[in-house]
Amino acid sequence: MEKLRDTLAQANTSIQLNALALVFAVICSIVIIVFRLAVELIQGLLAISDADYSVLGVDWRVLLPVIGALLIWLIIYRTQPNNRRMGIAYVLHRIKLFSGHIPTQTLTGQFVHALIALVCGFSVGREGPSIHLGATTASTLSQQLRLPDNAMRILASSGVAAGIAATFNTPLAAVIFVFEVILREYRMQYLFPIIIAAICGALASHLAFGNVHEFDSIAVLALPISQYPILIFAGVLFGVLAAAFNYSLVTVTRQSAPWPLGVRMVLAGVITALVGFAFPQALGTGESAILLAVSDSPAIILLCLVLIAKVIATVAAIGLGIPGGLIGPMYGIGALLGAIVAWISASIWPEVGPYVGLYTVIGMSVMFSVGLGAPLAALVALVELTGDVSVILPAMFVTIPAFLICYQGFGVRSILLQQLDISGLDYRSPPMEQALQKYGVRQIMDRRLVIVQHDRELLLEVLKRAQGRSVLLRQPDDSIHMIELQMQSFDNEESLKMHAIEGLPDTASLDKAYQILAPQGSGEVYIHDQNGHPVGVISWSHLTQLLKQKVM
Repeated sequence: MEKLRDTLAQANTSIQLNALALVFAVICSIVIIVFRLAVELIQGLLAISDADYSVLGVDWRVLLPVIGALLIWLIIYRTQPNNRRMGIAYVLHRIKLFSGHIPTQTLTGQFVHALIALVCGFSVGREGPSIHLGATTASTLSQQLRLPDNAMRILASSGVAAGIAATFNTPLAAVIFVFEVILREYRMQYLFPIIIAAICGALASHLAFGNVHEFDSIAVLALPISQYPILIFAGVLFGVLAAAFNYSLVTVTRQSAPWPLGVRMVLAGVITALVGFAFPQALGTGESAILLAVSDSPAIILLCLVLIAKVIATVAAIGLGIPGGLIGPMYGIGALLGAIVAWISASIWPEVGPYVGLYTVIGMSVMFSVGLGAPLAALVALVELTGDVSVILPAMFVTIPAFLICYQGFGVRSILLQQLDISGLDYRSPPMEQALQKYGVRQIMDRRLVIVQHDRELLLEVLKRAQGRSVLLRQPDDSIHMIELQMQSFDNEESLKMHAIEGLPDTASLDKAYQILAPQGSGEVYIHDQNGHPVGVISWSHLTQLLKQKVM
């Protein structure tokens, strides 16, 4: 294991890292598939599905969300405060600032909370819980094996890819999502483990549910070039409405953050119950809304009412803290919005009529793109979900004006980043520390150590014979001091120089050493094993040498 940890501490793509990614991804995929099967099993017992909540009687459509909200509140209330955070935004925060260390206790909480939310018809998606389950499973396995933090960050990110691929059967979009949304940077060291995890997630989805792409049944016709000017109009409209949705969701999240948990949960349940009473198509992840959007000649007034209901249900659920993902509901909202834009455009330009399906899937892509700030992942997911490459060009044509209007015209930011800001959780690190995160302390630590007890005569003798090795003094209080031998020039006598140094675990990455040493621009840190025994030393000179060679 020591040799394995030494290899993983290197900032290289290795067979060992990829092998671990494969094993971890298989385990993550099993956890995610079990979660999906559990949701479907309970929905089957209740004779409902995400695609059609209208089969439930009015009484159940009203009671289920309220019961679900109360159950979630009771479970969260009995959970330790440190283990209550979950979801994509929280995973992003832990990967960026804590090397992928995610509390294991959140695994069970996310599984149970999301299971209740999805079964009870809340407008939340499966992908949020799947991402959390995948990342936390990989993080837990890494912690159990005491893998270096730089490797844990990669493996937790791979768990995110497995979660998305196992949810939507979109392996390439899963890879791009991790780089575009979670890591927010590209490194070759990360690429193959994340690809392997996405492959495992997609294969697990194939084995459990078949090689199904959710939206390949939508009739998407290739749009003639002559209609592309109409897409500009659609892009502007999509951008304005997507910005309004983002603003509404973030405002509710911010305003309700100080409220008691029970109040938020009950209010979300009541609002969802009222929506379900009038418009069952607005319940669930978004599949029912998508089916309505692509149905034959739906009434525009019905599409508009269900769109409003779906937005209200989603803002209430996500904004008030119901555990779940955003992508599924945004797909439902985007599909309804695309269908409305298409039918309104068809009333002005009749030639748009045959392309309602295309506008529907473009609306889904735009909502995903704007909501999470992930235009490339949204476009790739669109192709994988529809199985039709002809959607790429018109989708890009619409995405650009919509994205620019939202992000520049209205100052919209990714919902995930705004959720982190509201929660007081950071996701940014200085560029130097970000570069050092890919190296483990085991890569450059000096393993030549001499550890002694406090005895002046013994210390002098040890220092004289150290021959370049670092000499550490363990004090009675278990603190560690660095000992150096100095010559007194005026009488040629030797004296001891002693100063306390901080310790880091041998699993840490080099950014932690940089944080300790950079303020003084000098000094050392010692590296210890899981028992607290010193196993190495890193000096400022060692660190600056690496910075000159590898980083700068």
